[in-house]
Amino acid sequence: MTRVQRLLEFAATAIALLAFAPGTLAQGPAPSALTLEQARALALERNPELAALAQEILATDAAVTQAGVLPNPDVKVGGDALGNARKRESGEQFVGVELQQLVELGGKRGARVKIAESDRALAGWDFAAKRADLLQRVSQSFVDVLAAQQRLALAEESTQLAGRVADAAAKRVQAGKVSPVEETRARVALAGVEVELEQARRELDGACKRLTLLWNDRASRFSRAEGSLDELRTLPPYATLAERIHDNPDLARWPSALAQRTAVLEGERAKAIPDVTVSGGVARFTTFNDYGYLLGVSVPIPVFNQNRGGILEANRRLDKVADEQRAAEALVLADLAATYARVAGLMNEIDTLRTRILPGAQSAYDAANKGYLLGKFSFIDVLDAQRTLFEARRQYLRALADYQGGVSELERLVGGPLETASIRELSK
Repeated sequence: MTRVQRLLEFAATAIALLAFAPGTLAQGPAPSALTLEQARALALERNPELAALAQEILATDAAVTQAGVLPNPDVKVGGDALGNARKRESGEQFVGVELQQLVELGGKRGARVKIAESDRALAGWDFAAKRADLLQRVSQSFVDVLAAQQRLALAEESTQLAGRVADAAAKRVQAGKVSPVEETRARVALAGVEVELEQARRELDGACKRLTLLWNDRASRFSRAEGSLDELRTLPPYATLAERIHDNPDLARWPSALAQRTAVLEGERAKAIPDVTVSGGVARFTTFNDYGYLLGVSVPIPVFNQNRGGILEANRRLDKVADEQRAAEALVLADLAATYARVAGLMNEIDTLRTRILPGAQSAYDAANKGYLLGKFSFIDVLDAQRTLFEARRQYLRALADYQGGVSELERLVGGPLETASIRELSK
């Protein structure tokens, strides 16, 4: 798809947004079980920031129409020596009607149209950039909800495990096998996990609200986000992604920006060419009851103002746009390199956690818990194994959430989904 086709697609989306009246953007419930695709569709349909930029596209389209309009003619009505007795007697008195039309030379009107068309294209790219930002924010917020849901499930499971350990400690205390201090320690550990459980509930509620606000819904109207954080893609080579950065709307807009500044330069050069005012009319000599015709041409003499400063300013601003384009490309490449390295590192971290750390922590916990019940290990060993297991699970969840957020950043930087790659489902 060419850049022009993509821009037309964005403009069509912008115009479709305007089918919704401003008062109806927040209406309509979200599905009870929400998917990422549904969340994106809701945001594109109802986000007020996107709707505002859609209005800007229509405004610049109207500006294109106005830029091509010809100047209005002037009508001049007047007379000579009205009320002057001497000229009345000599027959010099007359009344005339005259039309004056400004004729623009040097391509001024064409330059105005080009500037307005460039402004319209830039408005389209602004919409495209905001749309990409919104989709990235939706993806990140959706990942936050998925992570919050899994944190809540993890906290609930951790609470159950800690409760079983506390019950086991209570039974051993009742049997007189251990000191009551161990039961106290177990209850304290259980209370700490219960605090984390309540915090996980609040975090999930906040994540849901942040997501729904992206489509202007002030209440969380879905019960659950459906998706998986465990889907990992094999990253394309960095060089492949680096070649795609010009699909990023932040960079795709620069040819339109250069066209705009070029059109401004043409307009400033055209200003150095004087316009011509052509006039014509008829006059009636009242004394002789006769008529005469009036013809005239008015041309400014460009002696003092040849618009050299305006032309120089336009040249400098054109050079500035070229420099800004190179700077923007360097910034996107730097962000791409940093994000790519971070995502690749997270993939290694997830693999290590999944294949080595989590199985080892689970095995250590199971052995410590079983050994404690048999009297082979102390309760301190059980608590240490429990803390290690809980922390490993939380670290694994953080790594998954960070990875998914990093992928959404990569897609924003390259202006679209990553190349089709094999997707593998990681076992929990």
